[in-house]
Amino acid sequence: MNSASTTSAGITWPSWVLVVAAVLVSGLLLAGPALRRRYPVAWWLLADFPAVALRVVSTWRPLMAGCGLAVSRRPALTVVSGLVGNGAAPPQPRVPRLGLIRPTAGGFWLLVRLLPGQVPEDFVKAGPAMAEDWGVHAVRVTSWKPGVVRIAASAEDPLAAPRIPRTRGPGQLLSVTVGALETGAAWVFDLRRVPHWLIVGATRSGKSTLINALVAGLAPQPVALVGIDCKGGMELSLYEPRLSALATNREQAVRLLAALVDLTLDRMTVCRAARVRNIWGLPEKERPVPVVVIVDEIAELFLVASRNEKDEAQAAGTALIRLAQLGAALGVFLVVAGQRVGSDLGPGVTALRAQLGGRVCHRVADPGTAEMALGDLNPDALKAAQAITPEQAGTAVLASGDGWERARSHLITEEEAETIAAEYAHLTPDLSELHVEAQ
Repeated sequence: MNSASTTSAGITWPSWVLVVAAVLVSGLLLAGPALRRRYPVAWWLLADFPAVALRVVSTWRPLMAGCGLAVSRRPALTVVSGLVGNGAAPPQPRVPRLGLIRPTAGGFWLLVRLLPGQVPEDFVKAGPAMAEDWGVHAVRVTSWKPGVVRIAASAEDPLAAPRIPRTRGPGQLLSVTVGALETGAAWVFDLRRVPHWLIVGATRSGKSTLINALVAGLAPQPVALVGIDCKGGMELSLYEPRLSALATNREQAVRLLAALVDLTLDRMTVCRAARVRNIWGLPEKERPVPVVVIVDEIAELFLVASRNEKDEAQAAGTALIRLAQLGAALGVFLVVAGQRVGSDLGPGVTALRAQLGGRVCHRVADPGTAEMALGDLNPDALKAAQAITPEQAGTAVLASGDGWERARSHLITEEEAETIAAEYAHLTPDLSELHVEAQ
């Protein structure tokens, strides 16, 4: 009796294992799409990433050979191999050494040590082949340090639908999440780290969307927002309840900029008297409120049709340059935007551009604007910006002294903008000197 039971158990146990395994696999197949939509990061890390990592390792040698990145052994070693191995096949060519594959929220990255004679540009050219071979959306190669490149892959396009931050609280002062980077990470505007920005883009390229995301993110913070929108305030008037001042034509803008310069000089006097180098060295109770100046459509400030307009344009340009030179240490930050930015607008534009360390370039209508925005920072960033197509509305290339990234801002509707402005209107600092000058 006991022998029969043991035999029966021995026969049925593997069957139960197969049944349970089949149920689990079927459940994953049926629930997989829903789980992937609901928990995309967890699904990527637990299911997709191991398979992709295995594919990277297994195809690395043939991929390097196919891209011309494998190096043949020395001829002498081939001869020795034939003698010792009695006609055996020569040693396989050397390939760049593959580092540990590290997962990210929506992809992975790894380091590769170059072989003698190789340069990072060789791997940049092979990026599309890597993406195709590994079955990922895109591969980007950057220099990590001499002799080593960093390969970052995105499993899917994170710019297709950038996620809006779950909370719209104040967050870190002067730091705003405005969208997503191509790596899947959050696109953060940190004005404390990069104080002044130039944003360019043609009509319907995403420039206004980015400005809205930035203003909406700054609205809950204890900062003063100042707008200069010389197209009659069509863009920034939605946030007027939250703005400490708004200029809607060039005459107002010139007066407002002059008042901002005076405000900056007053803060300089305060810092000098306190023997500190910037407002952040002042006691918190004595520290003046940070001021973020958003200039929409810079060309409206610089284009001239008469002698009087020329004087106004020159005054506006000079004031902006002074704010850019002095503002970072004194809590005045510039965000300058325009559809077209070029040296033909006047010498003041080029001088101002030199002071704006952060750059964002959407699709532009002329190559000169992309060159003005990115050409002096990074040639690769310029090429990436020029490759943006009309179908990629919202996509931008951002660059600073730290490097460049592709990114896309999230959408703030007009209704959301008005709601945000009304909700945080009580936080608007009363800078009376700016109100007087903007009338």
